[in-house]
Amino acid sequence: MGKGRLEAFSDGVIAIIITIMVLELKVPQDTTLAALGPLAPVLLSYVLSFVYVGIYWNNHHHMLSISHRVSGMALWANLHLLFWLSLFPFVTAWMGENHLAQGPTVIYGSVLLMAAIAYWILEQALIAVGGADSALRAAIGSDWKGKSSPVFYLSGIALAFWRPWAAQLVYALTALIWLVPDRRIEKVVEN
Repeated sequence: MGKGRLEAFSDGVIAIIITIMVLELKVPQDTTLAALGPLAPVLLSYVLSFVYVGIYWNNHHHMLSISHRVSGMALWANLHLLFWLSLFPFVTAWMGENHLAQGPTVIYGSVLLMAAIAYWILEQALIAVGGADSALRAAIGSDWKGKSSPVFYLSGIALAFWRPWAAQLVYALTALIWLVPDRRIEKVVEN
C-alpha cells in the first residue's frame, strides 16, 4: 500500500506534539527579564524536546522518502513510534516544572529510549517491505547513531539516579550527534 496517509498522519501528530509542548510554557506575570530565571528549567526542557521532535520528524521524512510502500506492520510500528513521541509533552513539562529532578529525568530518558527503539522497529518494518535490495537498507548501513543512541539513553537513565544534571548532559549530547547532518539517505537518493 502507499505511504501517503502514513506520512500525512505522522506529520499531523508531530505538529500537535510541538503545539502541546509550547502551550505548556507559562508566561511570567512580571515584565522583567529576571522573571525568566525561574523558568530556565522549563525552557531548557522545551528546547531539548523540540530538538528531539525535530530530529524524529526529519529522520522520519528521510526514511519515508526512499520507502515506496508500507505494510500493516509498518503502520503499527509507526503508531508505536508516535505513541512514544506523544509522551514528550508530558515528560518535558514534568521534568521542567520539577527543575530537572531525578524521577522526571529518569522517565524522560526512558521515553527517549523507547522512542529510539520504536524508530528502529519502524525502520526494520519498512526495510522488510522493501526487501533485501531496499534503498533504505543500503542507506542505513552500519547505523552507528541508531545503535549508540540507546546506549547513551541507558547511560543517562543510570546517571540520573546519581546526578540528574549529568543525565541531562548525556541527553543533550545525544541530540547533538543527530543534529549533525546525516547524508546517508540523501546519497542513496542522489545515485
